[in-house]
Amino acid sequence: MNNERIGAGTADERSCLKVCEGFSNDRIMKWSILTIFLTVLYQVAAGQDTTHTFSYASGTFLASADDRLPDTYTRILNREWQQWRQENLEPQVRPFITDDARVVGARLAQLETWFRGDREASQQWVMAAYGPNNRLEVSIGGVFGIERHEENRGGTFAYALPLLQAKYLIRPYAPGRGPGFGIVAGSFLPAGKGSFRPTGYGTFSFATISQCFGEEENVLLHLNTGFNYLHVDGANEVLPTWGFGTQIKTIGGFHLVGEIFSGDPYVPGAGMSYQAGYRHFFSDLFQIDMTFGKGLAGANPLPLWFSAGARIVFTHFQKKAY
Repeated sequence: MNNERIGAGTADERSCLKVCEGFSNDRIMKWSILTIFLTVLYQVAAGQDTTHTFSYASGTFLASADDRLPDTYTRILNREWQQWRQENLEPQVRPFITDDARVVGARLAQLETWFRGDREASQQWVMAAYGPNNRLEVSIGGVFGIERHEENRGGTFAYALPLLQAKYLIRPYAPGRGPGFGIVAGSFLPAGKGSFRPTGYGTFSFATISQCFGEEENVLLHLNTGFNYLHVDGANEVLPTWGFGTQIKTIGGFHLVGEIFSGDPYVPGAGMSYQAGYRHFFSDLFQIDMTFGKGLAGANPLPLWFSAGARIVFTHFQKKAY
């Protein structure tokens, strides 16, 4: 717990901190994390909200040290939890194309997977990410599925990997603050089979700007601008990309999402398209989403597609640090 941040609190809170000095911080943290882990594991399995688990479990444990101050302990821990949650457990946006100015968080890992289907192919994407610190996120992934041909109604297997990506957070966004800024760069190496395999070496990079409105991030706005650099058959080509997206909180963990974009950093050459749907947060560690989209303009507008995905965050590496 950061005493400097709490030092300006109420007299009860300062008194509470003095009581805590008689205990081992390491012991308190280890017992608290064990309690939190077991509780969250059950709640995720049951599809329950884990928002207040940290403050409740830790507050109950610490309050047992001094029955006179249970409410004060809970207030302090709840404040610490809210800040920790904001800094570490942040929602990501794939399968949306427009990215946000956030990273997965320090020593957190996440697995994202989503299905995308249209009349031309059925694709299953998988992306794994890890946050070495609160500013950097590194990812690796790929795609596999079935490509359809007029001459082969059953389709043929295709895949492409690896997709490598790094995101650096310049400034996070938060309620009551200005916009957040980040920069993303990566490459999809020309390895794979079928039409999913990139035809040459390509690199992408883009800047992302995000702004939120409302104490509970009721409305999020995201703006991306960047480029794809392609090297195919000895020729070099630079394709501009941009995107504008939004996420609107409705009821509980249910959010409406929508975007309009031109060019996909993962799939160069896509024209202007839209995508809309919903995202639901069962907890800070588990979310699902479902969307549909269609091309609006370009040389080869994208056909109507459907997408559904899930995201799971793992705190295993954070627990090992303690």
